[in-house]
Amino acid sequence: MSHARHRSFDLLAALPLAALPLGLALHACGSAAPRPEDPSPTPRVVTLSIVGTNDLHGHIEALPAFSGYLASLRAARASDGGGVVLLDGGDMFQGTLESNLVEGAPIVEAYAALGYDAVTIGNHEFDYGPVGERATPRDRGDDPRGALRARIAEAPFPFLSANLLERASGARAELGTTEHPVLPTVTLERAGVRLGVIGVTTEQTLTTTIAANVADLAMRPLLDAITEHASALRATGVDLVLVAAHAGGRCDHFADAHDLSSCRPDEEIMRLAEGLPPGAVDVIVAGHTHQGMAHFVHDVAILESFSYGRAFGRVDVAFDLTSRRVVGREIFAPTDLCRDAACASTTYESRPIAPDARVATTTARAIAHAAEIRAQAVGVTLSAEVSRSGDRESALGNLFTDLMRAARPQADVALYNGGGLRADLPAGPLVYGAFYEALPFDNRFALVRMEARDLAQMLVRNASRDTSFLSISGLRATLRCDGPTLVASLAREDGRALRDDEPITVVVSDFLATGGDGVLSEVREREGALTLEDDPPIREAMIAILRARSGTVDPHALFDAAHPRVALPSERPVRCE
Repeated sequence: MSHARHRSFDLLAALPLAALPLGLALHACGSAAPRPEDPSPTPRVVTLSIVGTNDLHGHIEALPAFSGYLASLRAARASDGGGVVLLDGGDMFQGTLESNLVEGAPIVEAYAALGYDAVTIGNHEFDYGPVGERATPRDRGDDPRGALRARIAEAPFPFLSANLLERASGARAELGTTEHPVLPTVTLERAGVRLGVIGVTTEQTLTTTIAANVADLAMRPLLDAITEHASALRATGVDLVLVAAHAGGRCDHFADAHDLSSCRPDEEIMRLAEGLPPGAVDVIVAGHTHQGMAHFVHDVAILESFSYGRAFGRVDVAFDLTSRRVVGREIFAPTDLCRDAACASTTYESRPIAPDARVATTTARAIAHAAEIRAQAVGVTLSAEVSRSGDRESALGNLFTDLMRAARPQADVALYNGGGLRADLPAGPLVYGAFYEALPFDNRFALVRMEARDLAQMLVRNASRDTSFLSISGLRATLRCDGPTLVASLAREDGRALRDDEPITVVVSDFLATGGDGVLSEVREREGALTLEDDPPIREAMIAILRARSGTVDPHALFDAAHPRVALPSERPVRCE
């Protein structure tokens, strides 16, 4: 199995060949083995492999294969006197039955067996809320971050956060426990190289998790936090500064690590790297956007490896122990993991993929725990795949909003955010596990009272931004350009137009109702506008509706591209000239 990679060797030509580790010497100048009678001196230049993962979202089934790749790489570095550093860019837990049933505990156990050096906190690390079934605090004494604290206390590796603050005091937030605090940085040593690691979380966090669980937090800008801590780490004498950032980007091509033409320049991690002082940071392990990166941006090596355990990232750093400086770097394109039977014939670093027994045992135990629940029949058959999209209308978004309105018939309209659509539903008899992965969040219903003009303004804002698409049920919306202004007209499903001042009730998730995605930021503050429900979770109410209906669901009846529920004059974001 071949693995495409990029090469960038800074200052290698200035070094004698004998000073380089064998692998790097071969790439730079061809083969040059030492004479058999020569002693084997301690290498002056060592290779550090920085490995990054991100956005596992509970997909523990990917970890046994990953452990095999990691073992091969560690063996390769051990043989040449180098070392491996393993970091995660956040969003480890939320997303699957295997993880969610015990609030991420199997992931911590598996990460411990994998030997992670540090992880950063992602926005979805806050989703579980208090320990137990509740996703948000309801009673006095409920800790809105109790489940996260429990995982931090169990972990033998550090959780990092340099930019999450207490809203009231402006001090760094205390997210861990007295015995297991969350720190802004951690220092490591590998093969004689001193490393400092900084952890940061996307500035979007407060609007991309359940607001009640982070209501007392504030965000420090990524650039400010990293710049300050990188300077402090350099002052202590660290040789390399690494960042585990739950903030990401997107690049579509990986043939040339210096070619940024396929990268989106306005993504959070791109803006961060461009703003960093030269030489402040060597490597960033990114996340959050579920995309790929293996590129140098402003001379910072950035890795991001999609999501759900699909792949991992790697950059090799050649470091001269005598001069205490980096003399070469090589970025590898994201390495897709082998799956199941394919692993038997897969090699990495010229070694077979052999899963770690401890990781395999933890994975098998979590899968077995969830198996019976996962296999429960929902009672309907899907005639074709029900597909999702986060940024445009989709069959899954329309199905979800239809089910929400059926579950709460007092509502005129249902809205659901595209970022909450987490997996397609496969064709055939629908089982609980598949529906759960499409909607893994334990959000509850909320009813919001507003006027039709309020909803029209929300849809205009949503169409004008490159943000999560709002799926809708109960109304049809037509958006058009009136000169330079985008306007929306609303009609009920029978075709009757709504007056601007017509009162309507909208059912949404408590995520949106409490500030998520900024959709209801104005309306929810009005007195008497908002009603939050306790139970059941939206997912369970939807499944109850499907079980009562039974029969077959046709995705083509849910979404017709020629007759969308939200008709736009152009692709989002819409710009009227």
